[in-house]
Amino acid sequence: MRVLVVEDERRLAVALQRGLQAEGFTVDVAHDGLQGLWMATEHDYELIVLDIMLPGLNGYRVCAKLRAAGNESGILMLTAKDGEYDEAEALDTGADDFLSKPFSYLVLVARLRALARRTGRRSPQVLRCGDLVIDPARRSCARDGTDIRLTAREFAVLECLARRSGEVVPKRDILEQVWDSAFEGDPNVVEVHVSAVRRKIDAPFGRAALETVRGAGYRLAADGG
Repeated sequence: MRVLVVEDERRLAVALQRGLQAEGFTVDVAHDGLQGLWMATEHDYELIVLDIMLPGLNGYRVCAKLRAAGNESGILMLTAKDGEYDEAEALDTGADDFLSKPFSYLVLVARLRALARRTGRRSPQVLRCGDLVIDPARRSCARDGTDIRLTAREFAVLECLARRSGEVVPKRDILEQVWDSAFEGDPNVVEVHVSAVRRKIDAPFGRAALETVRGAGYRLAADGG
C-alpha cells in the first residue's frame, strides 16, 4: 500500500517513513503543502498522512484542492492543535480521519489500516493467479491451499506483479511502487527480491509463474504457471 506523508517536521516525517516502511507500506515524503499537493496529483496513493500546519499551503487547502480534483485517496490529518473546531474543519474539507499530536504510533498505524478498509476503492481485493492467492488486506499468500511466508518487501513485490498479472512490469515501476519515488540505491535490489519470491511461490510447487523478461522486466503468469 502506497502512502504519502506530508509533514514539515523533518524528524517526525523521517520517523513516520521508517516506521510505516517497517509495517510494509511504501512511503513517500513531502515537507510543504505545495510539494505534497504536486506529489499527490502526480502519483496514485492509497493513503495520505497530511499535517495541517504546513508552509506554502496548509493542510486544509491541500485536502480541499485534492477533493475538488476528484482525488479519492484516504486522508488522515495531523495537527498540533486540539479541539472540536479543528477536527470539524478537517472533516469538512474532505479528510477521512483526524489525529492530534502528540499521538501514539500504534494508533496511527491502526487508523491507517482501518481507513484503508473503509471504502471499496481503498480495500484491496484478493488477487488470484490460478491457484496462487494474494490477499493484500491480510498480507497473506497461498498456493494450492498452502500458506507461503513472505517478508513485507517480498509481499509488496508480488502484489505489484499480481496487480498486472500477464503483463511485463518494468524494474523501474517496481522500484517506484515498492520502494519509493526517490530511491537511489542499487536497482538490482528488485532482482534479489524477485528471486526470493520465485523460490517461495514457484520452486516448492514445481511451477514457473514468475518470469524474467530480459531487458524488459518481470511477468507473473495470470494462470499461476
